[in-house]
Amino acid sequence: QVQLVESGGGSVQAGGSLRLSCVGSGFKYIAYSRYCMAWFRQVPGKEREGVAHIEGDGTTRYAVDSVKGRFTISRDNAKNTLYLQMNTLKPEDTAMYYCAARASGNCPGVIRDYDMDYWGKGTLVTISS
Repeated sequence: QVQLVESGGGSVQAGGSLRLSCVGSGFKYIAYSRYCMAWFRQVPGKEREGVAHIEGDGTTRYAVDSVKGRFTISRDNAKNTLYLQMNTLKPEDTAMYYCAARASGNCPGVIRDYDMDYWGKGTLVTISS
């Protein structure tokens, strides 16, 4: 069974940076490098939204305009690890951040939570003004 474990969340002031990591395990039948990986975030009372995703070959897409130029998604296939570098953080970035994996080949152009097969439990990011 695929498992995803996020880390790196925390509380920082606006303008600061955080780097989230997501370590995966249990990729017995399909190599990690073939998974579409994504970061989602959710604020209480709101729907979970896709933030960014990355294909096995490193192709990336950012779903949220407000994070473009500030967030960078990357992956290390040798370490089964997904990253999200978040710079110039804003209070509106406060959310629970989730790592997710999709085994079905390439990432959809617009990624939704129902597109993903496996989820981590999340890591909380809190940005104070």
